[in-house]
Amino acid sequence: MLRMSFMEHLEELRTRIIRAVFGVLVAFLISITFCKRLWEIVSAPAVEALTHIGIKPPNLAQISPMEQFNVIYLKLPLLVSIFVASPWIVYQVWAFISPGLYKREKKWAVPFILCTAGLFITGGSFAYFVAFRYGLEFLLGIGRDVHITPVVSINEYFDLFVNVTLGVGLVFEMRLASPSFLLRHSRYAILAITVIAAIVTPTPDVFNMMIFAVPMVTLFFVGVFASYLLVIKREGRKFPWRVIGLVALAVLVIIAGVIALLMYRYHYHFIPSWPYFTR
Repeated sequence: MLRMSFMEHLEELRTRIIRAVFGVLVAFLISITFCKRLWEIVSAPAVEALTHIGIKPPNLAQISPMEQFNVIYLKLPLLVSIFVASPWIVYQVWAFISPGLYKREKKWAVPFILCTAGLFITGGSFAYFVAFRYGLEFLLGIGRDVHITPVVSINEYFDLFVNVTLGVGLVFEMRLASPSFLLRHSRYAILAITVIAAIVTPTPDVFNMMIFAVPMVTLFFVGVFASYLLVIKREGRKFPWRVIGLVALAVLVIIAGVIALLMYRYHYHFIPSWPYFTR
């Protein structure tokens, strides 16, 4: 094992931090050349939500003179550069701790980097394509029936976008541990997810917080289940798919029965916008 003095550790840490920052800087310079296209991608959920609730034209508002410049040409490229450079940042973290590891432990370098960066990017993608879109449409739709027209500034919108994207990305990082470890500490995971949901949710009510917390908790246990499948496959055991399939089928039948009861007895129906199922 390589031995290093305290000052050598500090020098190595300094080198790794500088290299990580340099990687983010390179990604930032590349991202800044695509600012307008990137903003079209980031603002797409807002445009889609405003269109669904009937706001024409579906545009965000610029409140202060510097707001547009700060968001589109500074904050946005920085956010994109963090996601793009995340594999490089994780590699620098690994390169810093690897001298203290045994040779058999170092073989996990590539899987560690790919899994960590991949989960972070996957979490951000889930936030962008699923959680953020549904939550935003719900928030903007509140008050439409009492003569309230939403006017969203690009600065407030982008801050919410960053909180949700980074928050969900960090939640996805919790899937790196073993299934037994995750189950033993699931209460702490649920608490952490709830705290993150409370932070990224712009309003203090419980319902909006649950919009983000429930899918994240569900995905947490889905990740635990997927890890368990890999473990039993490695150990040569079989999973009782037939029993689980019958239970899942029974649950689906019950849910379908409840929906049918609501539709035929209480005249509920589906609609293309929030809340999607109403009278």
